[in-house]
Amino acid sequence: MKIDFHILEKKIKVNFKNRNLLIKSITHKSFNKDNNNEKMEFLGDRVLGLVIAKKLLEIYPDEKEGILDKKFASLVNKKTCLQIANKLELDKYILTLKTKNRKNIIEDKVLADSCEALIGAIYLDKGFNVVEKFILDFWSNHIKNSVITPIDAKTKLQEFSLKKFKRLPLYKLISNTGPRHKPSFKVSAKLIDTKSYIGEGKSKQDAEQNAAMNCLQDITKV
Repeated sequence: MKIDFHILEKKIKVNFKNRNLLIKSITHKSFNKDNNNEKMEFLGDRVLGLVIAKKLLEIYPDEKEGILDKKFASLVNKKTCLQIANKLELDKYILTLKTKNRKNIIEDKVLADSCEALIGAIYLDKGFNVVEKFILDFWSNHIKNSVITPIDAKTKLQEFSLKKFKRLPLYKLISNTGPRHKPSFKVSAKLIDTKSYIGEGKSKQDAEQNAAMNCLQDITKV
């Protein structure tokens, strides 16, 4: 199946001078173990972080560092990158081992990583100003929503545990099942003198969040 990279360029509103950089950014290691997007992902992650950190300092000049850090983390994490990748429909363009028939399901992590690699490619081809505009355009709604920073369940549970027991919660991976493209994790969360609370999710992080929420709902009646 032939991939029309011109359509992708229209989606991202960037015309590459060196289209090989664009192609490399969406090439998974399963397709080409020697010439893939791993290093571009490394670069893109840092460029994304710089742009978001710069923007947060501009719009929240008087905010405390701890709050800025939470806003930053929510904007550059894999979950947000996955949402941008889905918006760009990167699954239609990523080159993987089974690209020819496109019947394989692209894993969420591969999509999120490719989004970061794409940022790296734009930076290398067009420079900082262009990649900054790309990021601020596609992250605009997420940045607007950062006005209110929700405290996640793990953070709440950690604060509760430290305040009451002076110790961190204990998390334990119980199982990791399912196919690679659709894994299922089960994790337990436990505080001093409490039973273990189970959480499930598509990633270990999601499972930990759900376990923490189950624990909070029981011990604090949230």
